[in-house]
Amino acid sequence: MKKIPKKKLLSYIFVLLIGVFSSFSLPPYNFFLINFVTIPSLFVLLVKQRFKLKKIENFFYGWIFGFGYFLSSLYWITISLTFDETFKVLIPIAILLIPSFLGIFYGLATFIFSYFKKFSNVSLVLAFSTLFSISEFLRGHILSGFPWNLISFSFSEFLPLLQILSFTGTYSFNLLCLTLFTLPSFFYLKKNKFDMHFLILFGLLTISGIIFGQLSINKSKYSSIKKNNFVIKIVSPKIDIERFYYTDNEEEILKSLIQLSKPDKEIKTIFIWPEGVFTSTELDNLKRYKNIFSKNFSKKHLIIFGINDSDNKKTFNSLAVVNNNLDIISSYNKNKLVPFGEFLPLENFLKNVGAKTITNYYKSYYKGKKRDIIDLKKQEFDISFLPLICYEIIYSGDLTKKKNYDLIVNISEDGWFGKSIGPHQHFSHSIFRSIEEGKSVIRSTNSGISALINPNGVASKILESTYEGVIEINQIKNPKKTFFSKYRNNIFFYFIIIYISLIFFLNTNREIK
Repeated sequence: MKKIPKKKLLSYIFVLLIGVFSSFSLPPYNFFLINFVTIPSLFVLLVKQRFKLKKIENFFYGWIFGFGYFLSSLYWITISLTFDETFKVLIPIAILLIPSFLGIFYGLATFIFSYFKKFSNVSLVLAFSTLFSISEFLRGHILSGFPWNLISFSFSEFLPLLQILSFTGTYSFNLLCLTLFTLPSFFYLKKNKFDMHFLILFGLLTISGIIFGQLSINKSKYSSIKKNNFVIKIVSPKIDIERFYYTDNEEEILKSLIQLSKPDKEIKTIFIWPEGVFTSTELDNLKRYKNIFSKNFSKKHLIIFGINDSDNKKTFNSLAVVNNNLDIISSYNKNKLVPFGEFLPLENFLKNVGAKTITNYYKSYYKGKKRDIIDLKKQEFDISFLPLICYEIIYSGDLTKKKNYDLIVNISEDGWFGKSIGPHQHFSHSIFRSIEEGKSVIRSTNSGISALINPNGVASKILESTYEGVIEINQIKNPKKTFFSKYRNNIFFYFIIIYISLIFFLNTNREIK
């Protein structure tokens, strides 16, 4: 085996470290300024050595950066393997395999970037950010997609800049963020006046976006509010995740949820409980708890919660809306499932070698066929909502083509990831979806962050993952139409076309040394 030269080895270690450091720009840390150092460092390294490096070496630089980035930011996924002894042996494999696979997307970006040699600084920056953003888009769609921890999530707490999401969506915003983060590289490369003019112009556009966003947030304070003649209670418990393996305490859990909900039979109320409330009872035999529900709830109540549903030996992860007699008002079967958590990819092969899912008694769930709006007007509750279960909140531009609904309801089970950074990252997606879609998001989680988020991404009411409790809502912001909700991810393709045109139009074909 050929020995790696010491200088090359040190450069690989350097790239690994800047990948790790970049991960601290993500929630819950949000040190986005780090990316103004780490991303230009990777870019400058590739540009300075672009005539010396082999193409496979370019791939390794991108892959190593991605490995460090995802190793540091996604380690928490393996916490879900600690609750069952049979899965613990997989922890070392999973903690290395996941970042190894995701790093391939960044490796492909830097590999293709190696073909851009005799290009100007500006064209190289545009090419670099274009290729990385395309790789992020592919990561969000291939093999059911995993659009988690895009570079743009660095700005999760910088709401003024995030308002541009209502026009661009997440993937186009990610492209712009990558360009912005790469621009400081001009100070390390041989530059000219045009480079500085481009940097200043892009900086001014960024400042304009921030000003626009702040004005939009200020304006939203005076936007119309939908006052309801009922109360919405977001219930956020802290139920031990081991209930998924020991299901004999379901009734006790149900009673604790009712106690936390504090139903008043005289007040018209919608109660929203998290995903996976019932672990041994399915939707078709829920009536076993009819006496408990009829005793504690009234005709003025509706309850929304997560439960399994079955149809012809197929099991679905579902959201149900019921009344006090446990009559099913509406239900929704989850469309986007978590690989290995809820279903086995290549199941016919993997189950023969002993692989199994973490949830649903180790069996795969089936995907629901569609996602319809749930309208409660017939129940005399003047509200309609888009149901999303857990993981489904992470898919930008892939929620629904329907626009005529009031809000998004996202129920989730974040207890699988303990007190890690995972629930914070999961919550940040709700902020992005609310701004993109122009809808309020109601989020009810177990051992996660529950909140009401308005159409500008402002969490007006929030319960952190360390607390259990109830959020009461009697009014929500009226939904607003957004440019993104109309054109969705087509906007990203328009941006890519513009960037590719600029790469070649602005290129002066001058060599950078």
